[in-house]
This record gives sequence, C-alpha cells and structure tokens, in this order.
Amino acid sequence: MPLLKYEQIAESLRARISDGEFGPGDLLPSGRDLSEQWGVSRATVVKAMDVLRNDGVVIARQGTGFAVAEAPVARPAGQRRAGSSRVAGGAPYRRLGVPDRTVPPQEVADALGLEPGQEALRRARLLLLDDGSPHSLVTAWFPPAIADACPKLAGDKPITEGTTHYVRRQTGRSPAEGTDVTTVRQITDDEAHHLRVAPATAAAVVLHVATDRDRRALVCEVGVTPGPLYERIETYPMG
Repeated sequence: MPLLKYEQIAESLRARISDGEFGPGDLLPSGRDLSEQWGVSRATVVKAMDVLRNDGVVIARQGTGFAVAEAPVARPAGQRRAGSSRVAGGAPYRRLGVPDRTVPPQEVADALGLEPGQEALRRARLLLLDDGSPHSLVTAWFPPAIADACPKLAGDKPITEGTTHYVRRQTGRSPAEGTDVTTVRQITDDEAHHLRVAPATAAAVVLHVATDRDRRALVCEVGVTPGPLYERIETYPMG
C-alpha cells in the first residue's frame, strides 16, 4: 500500500536525519519550504511533523519551527500496539556497551528461529527514571538477516529515527504482529549490577517478539524490571 503524502514527507525527513544531514538540535526545513518542495498544504506538513514528534524524532521550538530531538527516548519491551507512540510510552535511556554478536539465551534463539549455536546481534539499553536512576534493562536481539542488512544496528550511537523505522527502510520489512510474554524470576548478578538492586531481587521479565507479515522474526527484546518498579495498568470496556 503506497504511503500517503504526509507519510512520505515524514519518511524523507527520517532518512535525512538518519544520514546525518540534520543532527541533534538542528532545525529542519520550515513548513513553508516543505510545502513548496512537496507541493502540499501546510496542514499536510504539520501532519508529517506530528508523526515525527510522536515518535520522539523532533521537538517543536516556539517561533522557530521543528528541530531534531537532542535526547531520544526509548520504550520498554512490549506494549507496541499499532498506533502507540514512542513519546507516550518512552523514557530517557542510556546505551550499555557496544552492540555485539553472540549466541542468545535459548528462549531468544527459539523466538528468532535460530539454529543451535547461531549468533544474533545484541543491543542493550538502560531505561531511566526522572531522577536518572535505573528503571528497566532492555536487551534487543536481531537475527542475522536483519543485522546484515542494517549496519547501523552494530554502531554505538542511538538511531534517532528508531530501530523499527530504520529496519523498515533498509529491508522493506515492518512489524505486523507482536507477542509479549511476561514472567517473574530472580535477576542475575549482571542485571543487579546495572539496575542497582540487591542480587536475587524478584523482577518482571517481558519477552517481546515482533514478526513481519510472513511471520519472520524482526527482533526479540527482553525487558527486566525490578518488582517494586513494575506496574501495568490497562483500561478496557466491560459489559
């Protein structure tokens, strides 16, 4: 299905930001310039900017327009329903270490459909509370086919446009279905170190798997949140 005009504008700006034409804090072309360039109304440009703003890619600056976000946000593992925004569910984060390829835990290997001993690309981030203390440790695992086609995933810099959009631009594949499995276990010593909690603390663990329309795995995320910090609230109709 072809993209609507405002979606085309948003994707074009994502690509320009990703390619380094605009860096954190840089102003984007004005609404007037984009309207003329694309031959659309200002309302269409505003709609494109709303898409980018909801994804945490840009911020509005009073009187000057839109600028690339200087502090991207990330979401916890799971709860990636269609229509949800990265800003609404996101939080500040800190990247941990450098992405690497290694053999994942068995549950992750099964979710990604890997052969025994096959490696996946690992990216870890620490989601932070408002005071800067740790909230959740999220480890994202990408299968070889995705990692090979998306070299920026192996870099140590944040992907401002978000990994989902980057993977889609590089591969043409996007999430069609997500599965979240939440369990409870004791955290490991390494997790305790990053989350600054006592060893053997109970934690909620969310295993999130995103698959494309052909049911091929795009990513598997494991989110670990200490029990006292884990809360899930849902409102739904009854009767």
